[in-house]
Amino acid sequence: MRRRSSRFRGWRLAAGWLGGLLLAIILAGAGALWMTLPAAEQALRIAGLGAPVSITLDAVGVPRIRATDEADAAMALGWLHARDRMFQMELMRRGAAGRLAEIAGPAALRADRFTRVLGLAERAEADLAAQSPQTRALLDAYAAGVNARIAERGRFIAPEFLALGAPEPWRPEHSLLWGKVMGLWLSGNWRTEIERAQLARGLDDGLLGELWPADGSAGLPDRRAGAAATGFAGLLRQIPQFPGDAPLPAMASNAWALDAAHGGTGGALLAADPHLGFSAPILWYLARIELPGGRFRAGATSPGVPFIVIGRNESLAWGFTTTHSDTQDVFVERVLDAEHYATEAGPRRFDSRDELIRVRGADPVVLRIRETRHGPVISDLDPTPRVDGTVLAVAMANLAPADTAAEGLLALNRATSVAQAGEAAALITNTPQNLMVADRAGDIGLWLTGRTPIRAAGDGRMPAPGEAGTHEWLGFVPFAAMPHRVAPDSGRLVNANNRVAPADGPVFLGADWPGDWRFRRIHQLLDANPRPDAALLATMQLDAMSLLAQASLPLLRGLSVTGPAGIARQLFEAWNGEMAAGLPQPLIWNAWQRRFLALVLTENGVPDGAGSPEFLDFLLRGDARRWCRPDCTALAARALADAMAQLAATHGGDPVGWSWGAAHRAVFEHPLLRFIPVLRDLTRLSVASAGDGQTVLRGSPGAGFANVHGAGLRLVADMASADGLLAIIATGQSGHPLSRHWGDLLGWWRDGTMLRLGREPAAVLGRLELRP
Repeated sequence: MRRRSSRFRGWRLAAGWLGGLLLAIILAGAGALWMTLPAAEQALRIAGLGAPVSITLDAVGVPRIRATDEADAAMALGWLHARDRMFQMELMRRGAAGRLAEIAGPAALRADRFTRVLGLAERAEADLAAQSPQTRALLDAYAAGVNARIAERGRFIAPEFLALGAPEPWRPEHSLLWGKVMGLWLSGNWRTEIERAQLARGLDDGLLGELWPADGSAGLPDRRAGAAATGFAGLLRQIPQFPGDAPLPAMASNAWALDAAHGGTGGALLAADPHLGFSAPILWYLARIELPGGRFRAGATSPGVPFIVIGRNESLAWGFTTTHSDTQDVFVERVLDAEHYATEAGPRRFDSRDELIRVRGADPVVLRIRETRHGPVISDLDPTPRVDGTVLAVAMANLAPADTAAEGLLALNRATSVAQAGEAAALITNTPQNLMVADRAGDIGLWLTGRTPIRAAGDGRMPAPGEAGTHEWLGFVPFAAMPHRVAPDSGRLVNANNRVAPADGPVFLGADWPGDWRFRRIHQLLDANPRPDAALLATMQLDAMSLLAQASLPLLRGLSVTGPAGIARQLFEAWNGEMAAGLPQPLIWNAWQRRFLALVLTENGVPDGAGSPEFLDFLLRGDARRWCRPDCTALAARALADAMAQLAATHGGDPVGWSWGAAHRAVFEHPLLRFIPVLRDLTRLSVASAGDGQTVLRGSPGAGFANVHGAGLRLVADMASADGLLAIIATGQSGHPLSRHWGDLLGWWRDGTMLRLGREPAAVLGRLELRP
């Protein structure tokens, strides 16, 4: 009995010792995590500052920076970005440079191979020489601010670096990588070319044109090169959903402006809400910078960039929407041997290089990269040997040398009029965007940024022949010839990614355009609300009415269906098409349209993923007899019955109890921790949301209808007042999951509550002093 008691006492001692060790480890880990939280009150010296910089933090962590010049302000902003979002910046530069596998292991190899083939890091480094001395000085100052924070905190700069070690120093060209990332994110016509060419092998010209409804003047795509090439499916599987294999964000945004005579405040008004994929933290970081002489800049920055990206200064407000112009082409090149390809002038050698990709937990990978005269050979991403003797090279305007987008953003931050904004737009040479502006004089304007190619032949909808030299780019459209609008008679400008110039205009911009439902809805709201103020524009940004759903209601209400589908038809009788979070109809409609498109496509031998809202619109209003025989009514009824069965299995049998918001939750996840089950749940932010992919309140449904893409930033500027700036971002200002500012703005974002980014905050919760 004594031996048994002694044995139990030994187990208790061992358990106590192990428990104490575990507690010590937990406390040490908690202590390390606590040490990564930034202080709200701090004074420190930063080498290179010209004068002291004062920073106040308001109740939600938005900084007001007071500096004596632009360089000091850029240095302070770099320090703040590193303080609050260093890991976000780290992922951006690693993703763009093809170095994610160094920290994420083999899972990131596909993304790294893609960005290495495009050579983004090398191009950004070369572009540094194209910047003016003033721009370079601000890039240098920003990098110095980031590095001051890195030197101060080391691996304690953010919790992720406890495992990764201190981040490498920030270099000026790393800020230019942000533009390269956005250039990829906001232009993707080359993917569409490959997908269209793949489907062209089984569809005639008529069906192919209807699947991608185009303007009537666009004609039919040139099939010659696309029909000759093979192996598209394998290539598409190897192209990552950039960045980091996250869901590929659709390209969308809203922006509209009213001149002083048509607004209700006495000044010009501008509203902007860019739409991108959701993440935690969100892409945007709010700030206001005060400079001597009443000058200021305020709005949304993006960590990694030393400028206000969307916002205003004392004289001008600006926002961006994606143009959707076609600035990329795929060329089919005939290979002669491993080192040469064919041209009209004879054999030409590939420009080749080998790059080493280091992989965490695995052996390094050597990547052979080839380029032709047209651009990088993207078909080399597919490990399956090509058997048709061709490769695919991609020409991208956003990869052209001497990109001065940073120069343009600086000029925009300094601009004081619509005319000067146009001069800045000419310098933003990377991503094709619509720049919407409003100035203190009461004027408004819209300018197209980015480079638009002049094609010798073809319209860019299908891969072009590379050997003959017949489809070459002859240069880029001069900025002066690009479409723009200034001081329209209507007193308003609206863009929601719709076509910005007539199809028969002098400049060919492209043949594929998104539907104009959001564009028309914004005009409806402005027509119904003459002379609005800033608060009304902010309310408009929350509008969830779907004109596409409205167009489908006559079909749905006329279906001869019974059972659950009959209940759905009755619900549609009482619905006006609003994608409200508390209603069941938006859920039923979205499930129906998915199933309806899938049935129509698969019955015609087309993969169901090829459907789009534009194709649905064609089926509703066009001659769809080639797709639905004899018409689409029977398939629509079958799709509604199928959708109701699917929803009943996941949401219960009573449709009246369903709600769109419960299924359509906006989800914001950490880009790496989302792959670790426990940490994913601890760091995920989620909230019920309204809207869908075709409403002004953009909320594109992903798998299971979760809201994965929308306006992570909403901003409204009133040029009648220097304090006239309202803004809100999803999630919060901090990238630290344990910070109170990690997700404190999510409820505000859902409800449409806006922050006023005036000179003085309503309350000051932190003060930071930076000294030379």
